[in-house]
Amino acid sequence: MTQTTMEQILSNGWPKRFMIRLTVYDITRVWEVGTRFILSLLTLTILLGLAGGVVKTFLDLRFLLSTNVEVALRQVLVDTLTLLAVVEVLKTTLAYCSDGRVRVTFIIDTVLVVMLTEVISRWFTGGEWHQFAILGGILITLGLMRIVAVRYSPAPTTFTQQANQLGLSFP
Repeated sequence: MTQTTMEQILSNGWPKRFMIRLTVYDITRVWEVGTRFILSLLTLTILLGLAGGVVKTFLDLRFLLSTNVEVALRQVLVDTLTLLAVVEVLKTTLAYCSDGRVRVTFIIDTVLVVMLTEVISRWFTGGEWHQFAILGGILITLGLMRIVAVRYSPAPTTFTQQANQLGLSFP
């Protein structure tokens, strides 16, 4: 394209306005809008996965009629704990959307739920003692990290917010 043709195209309306807006627009704002859009898609995906997981857990109840009750209840329990881990991931995603940052406590909570699910799964499948020792060490470390993250959080919090972060509730 020659220079005159480009000038003619740019002078004819919306392409010129688009180019001006694109050059004036703050790249940080573009980043924020793009991130929010992608996180909205991620939130929708998580919600759809959560709904599918609930349906699968409900359908796994049929095992109560066909297999051993203990085996069926183990499957339902593991499915439920996995769904709780997905809820924690959703909570982390929504916290990023509202606060603009990821809270360390939410990440640790998510990992704790996943690790507890793994411990219970290993317990039901008859894991060896050293697997439980390793998972227990990881859980203790994560618990300590959660306490430190709440105690030394950079965000100013009230006593009630700290209590809620620790999982305590007051009537």
